[in-house]
Amino acid sequence: MRATDPVPAPLEQAGGAPSAPGGLLDLLSVAAVVLDARGRIVLWSPQAGELFGYSAEEALGRFAGRLLVQEKHLDLVNGLFQEVMAGGADWAGVFPMRHRDGSTRLVEFRNMRLEDDRKDLYALGLATDQATLHRLEQDLALTTRLVAQSPIGLAVVDTDLRYVTVNPALERINGLSAAEHVGRDVHEALPFLDTESIEAAMREVMDTGVPIVDRESIGRTAADPDREKAWSVSFYRLEGSNGKVLGVATSVVDVTERRRATIEAAQARQRLSLVADASIRIGTTLDLDETARELADVSVPELADVAAVDVLDSVLNGRAAVAAQTGPAVFRALAVASAYPSEAVRAADPPGEVARYEADRLVTQCVNTGRPVRVSHVSADDLPSIARSPEAAELLAGAGLHSYLAVPLIARGTVLGALDLKRTRNPEPFSADDEILAGELAARAAVCIDNARWYRQARNTALTLQRSLLPERPPAQPGLQIASRYQPAQAADEVGGDWFDVIPLTGDKSALVVGDVMGSGISAAATMGQLRTATRTLAELDLPPDQVLHHLDRITDRMGQTITTCIYAVYDPHSAECLISNAGHLAPVLVRPGRPPELLDLPTGAPLGVGEVTFHTTAVRLNPGDRLVLYTDGLVETRDQAIDDRLNDLLTYLGDPPGSLEETCDLLLHALRHPGDHDDVALLIARATVMDRGA
Repeated sequence: MRATDPVPAPLEQAGGAPSAPGGLLDLLSVAAVVLDARGRIVLWSPQAGELFGYSAEEALGRFAGRLLVQEKHLDLVNGLFQEVMAGGADWAGVFPMRHRDGSTRLVEFRNMRLEDDRKDLYALGLATDQATLHRLEQDLALTTRLVAQSPIGLAVVDTDLRYVTVNPALERINGLSAAEHVGRDVHEALPFLDTESIEAAMREVMDTGVPIVDRESIGRTAADPDREKAWSVSFYRLEGSNGKVLGVATSVVDVTERRRATIEAAQARQRLSLVADASIRIGTTLDLDETARELADVSVPELADVAAVDVLDSVLNGRAAVAAQTGPAVFRALAVASAYPSEAVRAADPPGEVARYEADRLVTQCVNTGRPVRVSHVSADDLPSIARSPEAAELLAGAGLHSYLAVPLIARGTVLGALDLKRTRNPEPFSADDEILAGELAARAAVCIDNARWYRQARNTALTLQRSLLPERPPAQPGLQIASRYQPAQAADEVGGDWFDVIPLTGDKSALVVGDVMGSGISAAATMGQLRTATRTLAELDLPPDQVLHHLDRITDRMGQTITTCIYAVYDPHSAECLISNAGHLAPVLVRPGRPPELLDLPTGAPLGVGEVTFHTTAVRLNPGDRLVLYTDGLVETRDQAIDDRLNDLLTYLGDPPGSLEETCDLLLHALRHPGDHDDVALLIARATVMDRGA
């Protein structure tokens, strides 16, 4: 071919020019030798020189048998040569040949007769080293078996990303035969997968030569269209011995089970984390409503999209529920939480409301049997047994409720209520594992709810007792205006023993009392009642304040371990004199018009109950308009501020008080008290007025 000749079609299709050599022929280094009819060498290829060691100058014109064959094989070789030349039959086989260095090598031969245009005959011999040929045959056979028998899906695509070959494993994975793969590109063969990303990865590997290993792909194939599978896919570039890019090889391993195990392990870790989180977040207080809110909040969004906590109304009223009962149930909603704004929240009972549900309701079945109720796939027929009303059923349907779970709240063998869980946006149905997890959360929370329930009952009892022992409203006293407040602890602690009292005495006098029994609960409230009664009895004797405290000290000492602080003051409107004694209590505040408020400088004294303590009485003049503020330490003491700073705050608020005493009480409680304060407060404010002489 001349340089000016047109390029043959096959070369033109290959890119307009011959490609670089490469392939099996190069690896085999096939030698070509042509003999004339007499057996002399007339053509000698460079590969023949490499195989036999003779150059063309040394080989051309010589008899091939004498040059290349041992003497003992010469007759056999000549006979075979004559058969080829005479009959035109090809001959193939392995023959020992002599190398120029004197060694003997086994050579694989292919011999055939040639005829030119003058009817002259020639013999063409194609030869290659047998060891090289056997090695390639073994490699090829091994590779073929490995590919065919490999459990890993294997494929080769050409530079146009069209399948060239696939092995049986990939046929099984994709659900397509090799014939349905070959000649097609990835998108044509596998339209049900994310072929854009697959082809992009192949092109990247083909362009860069950098393999992509263990890339996860998820989807469904024709082999199993009903189940989502996961595969680990690797891509690497294929090159010829000369470096020419041939295409991309792909390996595919089904890792569905591995991925499922990984997901299950992650879910298990998430469940453990949720349980641990619940142990920290649930039961931080003894407040029943707060504990229920904590349970609902922990349940979303990890476990449910919407969570509600409902407690049996009978349990809140002190009547234990009976396990395995039948019939309707009356619930009080305590908390509702949602992972996102949803109509499903409107379908739930608002916290604080009481609702009666018949026995066919699933939540009723849950508390009646004491067992979880799970509807993995909610249908339209299930909604009436889940929703509280037909309107709520429509809201749940619109919100996309597709899975429901209710687990009982059981503590100390008593069914308290239920944790109600719904999934609307989370696509997974509630599973048996979810049921176990919800049961674990409910069991932990139920104990906290039960503790809060018993605490609420005990606290209500103590509070009722304490309020019953306090005056409902101080009576009007000659020459005094009175305002008072009692506020129990706002934190989830038991009520304390704080009290105040206003006692009418002879001669228009009034006794003002504020006291604080150390401790809390029913015991402190009962002690406070005893001391209040004793104080009233002693006040009737018209004793000086220090003597009243002396007798109260002896009474308190006989009551055991009780320690009480107290301020006892007697005001005489005729003399405008106020006699005050202090038993270890915070000093009262005196507020005079036009002057800054001041803490009265009184002998502090020891608390009641210490025994054998001397108390002192201090006289203070109260003119009309003067205010005397008596209070317990719950008004000013906190855990994070110094008492002096808090007392300064009290004086500041009293420096410009509102007009009425009632407004002053409200101001002080609002400004100085905070949510979660751990002590109760008794506050008593008395203002001296002009004595009504006609009374």
